[in-house]
Amino acid sequence: MGKRKVAALEKVQADLAGLQYKMRRDPEDYEKEFIESWNQYEAAHDKFMASPVNADSNALINFHDLIDLIAHVADLYPQHTQSFAPGLKAILVQHHDVLEPELREKVVSSLVLLRRKNVLDSSELLTTLFPILISTGSKTLRMLLFQKILSDLRNSNTKAVNHRLNRTMQTVLFNLVTADRSDPKAIWATKIVRELWKRQIWTDARPVEIMKEASLADNEKVAVAGTRFFLGSDQDREEADDDSSEDEGVDVKKMKHQMLINKKSKKKAKALEKARDKLKRQERRKNAPHPLNFSALHLLHDPQGFAEALFEKHLLSSRAKLALESKTLILQLVTRLVGLHKLTLVPLYSWFIKYLTPRQASVTSFLASLAQATHNLVPPDVLEPLLQKIANEFVSEAAASEVAAAGLNAIREIAARQPLAMTETLLQDLVQYRKSKDKGVMMAARGLLSLYREKAADMLAKKDRGKDASMGLRTGELKQQKFGEEEVGQIEGLELLAKWKEEQKKRKRAEKGLPENAEGGDKDEEDEDGFNSSDWEVASSDSDSSGEWIRVSDSEDEPEPAPKKQKINSKDPEQEGDGGDSDDDDHDGDEQNAADEVNRLQNLALTQILTPADLAKLRELQMEAKLDKALGNRKRREVLEARHMDEGLTAEQIEAPAKLRKSTKEERVALAREGKPDREEHKSTQAIRKAKKEAEGKSTTNREKARKKNFLMTLGKARSKNKRSLVATRNALKNHIERSKSGGRRRNGKSR
Repeated sequence: MGKRKVAALEKVQADLAGLQYKMRRDPEDYEKEFIESWNQYEAAHDKFMASPVNADSNALINFHDLIDLIAHVADLYPQHTQSFAPGLKAILVQHHDVLEPELREKVVSSLVLLRRKNVLDSSELLTTLFPILISTGSKTLRMLLFQKILSDLRNSNTKAVNHRLNRTMQTVLFNLVTADRSDPKAIWATKIVRELWKRQIWTDARPVEIMKEASLADNEKVAVAGTRFFLGSDQDREEADDDSSEDEGVDVKKMKHQMLINKKSKKKAKALEKARDKLKRQERRKNAPHPLNFSALHLLHDPQGFAEALFEKHLLSSRAKLALESKTLILQLVTRLVGLHKLTLVPLYSWFIKYLTPRQASVTSFLASLAQATHNLVPPDVLEPLLQKIANEFVSEAAASEVAAAGLNAIREIAARQPLAMTETLLQDLVQYRKSKDKGVMMAARGLLSLYREKAADMLAKKDRGKDASMGLRTGELKQQKFGEEEVGQIEGLELLAKWKEEQKKRKRAEKGLPENAEGGDKDEEDEDGFNSSDWEVASSDSDSSGEWIRVSDSEDEPEPAPKKQKINSKDPEQEGDGGDSDDDDHDGDEQNAADEVNRLQNLALTQILTPADLAKLRELQMEAKLDKALGNRKRREVLEARHMDEGLTAEQIEAPAKLRKSTKEERVALAREGKPDREEHKSTQAIRKAKKEAEGKSTTNREKARKKNFLMTLGKARSKNKRSLVATRNALKNHIERSKSGGRRRNGKSR
């Protein structure tokens, strides 16, 4: 193209840009010019539709500029531009494969611009762009359409949730996934759903249902994409939320100061208004209640059916030809569902048998998945062969230390979720590995021992139970749960508050000179529960002065809870009765004590109201308990099943931690290089100083030179030293001391 033609085209583009600005300023006065441009557009459109392949380059450039002009002013002349949007859609749908990239991008951006100006409906735009997205072979066009579709859905749900548009789009995506399960086009449905879920635009159960169907697809890529959504979508959402919360604020004071100093202009005034609006939005967002976002795993309609379908189709079926990585991901999802929802999927555990061997690739992932699939409702006889297989394959003297540590960690994770799966013989054998010389094996065995000291101390040998577990077994505090038994729910930390109130009562009675456990007391000051009605106002504002409990019982004659049954010590000769029934009496007494404690806490929760001061004190006691837990200032440690079930287990948690393994030389060098990027080669400090001196041209000391001297050159001096007499040795030492005081042979120092 010649220079004249280029200059002419640039002049035409500048004229159209100026005409666009004038039309925006005064539409009525420039209507005639718009009609002329519109006629030119129609002529160019008809010419292009007649021969889209053989179009002239200059004509295409002119057509591109006319589309840009009319798209920006179409909302000002709606009576003339009724056929503009349908014409652009026809160009894109029929000829998107042969369009030049610049013209194709201009047509897409013009349609999006018409949508922003409300000339085109959002449903029309999406139904036009989405079929092209899943059918075109151009990668650049696919990425452009994908971004435009996401942007339009996000903008449509900014001010309020557009339920109609969301339902329409979700129906299209659902039909795309379920129409042909072997079609790879469904991958775009998974990408759109995951992005909108990540940005918290779609948060209900319908997108979860789409990804559920995608996980059951025959195409491996689509199935893996659906599986990854359930395994990592919540983490993506949290990361996106953290990124959005870290936006830099706007310094309004600085902008005001600049406006006072510099020349005032409308542009700066608008920028100041935008900054104020942004600050207001940030304040509203900060004070707004946190949205109740459920995890995708919790929004599943039928988790039992979904887990069974996934297992049978992708893992159990012989027709499924998945790669090992894909199979591992699907297994993680199945086991996560089983553990989270406490599902019953008995064939899953026998399926694990053939993979529990150290020679299996990614075996730690299989071990972590097995632990994830374990919960307290799994029959112990189903898990017992698996624990025995892990112990036989992994934990032995002949196995490598990393293998033994991984096996012990896996057994500990499984036993934490179902302690009844362990046998006494196997447990006592595994606990002996706490004396291993390898730190990873030793720590894994100690973790298993600590677990069963809390869960089932009676399965351990007496020497391994420890003081706390032994005392707990005697007093009945430690009690092994039976299969299917669930703990009674109660208010968290209520026992801490009850204990604190008992101590306060004893302290007050001691201050008054009354016995701690005496019946009655000062009825005038406080009632039998320690509540003084005059203290309500004080208690509601000050957490230190508690308002105590409030009795809300309807009947005044309600009987008091039965006192704890005193335990009878069978070793006391005065209280010892029948020798054969003493153990049974102790066991019954322990059960009665536990039942009385549960009833007492239930009565506190059901028959008494907590004052505002009680709630404040309860939060304070809970915080102290968490602090004690973090610092280790408690007797009973946290058990492993308290880990959040949504997070699941990873292979790294099964493997021995890196700090417990003996590091290699490369790892030590890499650790030493951290924070020192200037060094080309890792050297000691002395070597660095020596290289620096050599680079500066400085000489070495006589001691350094003597260290490098040949041994045969120093042999004569060494022999002469050995032959010196005592007088010669004394004189040499004396001269050495004098020379050191005066600065050596060269007298470089000051004499003292």
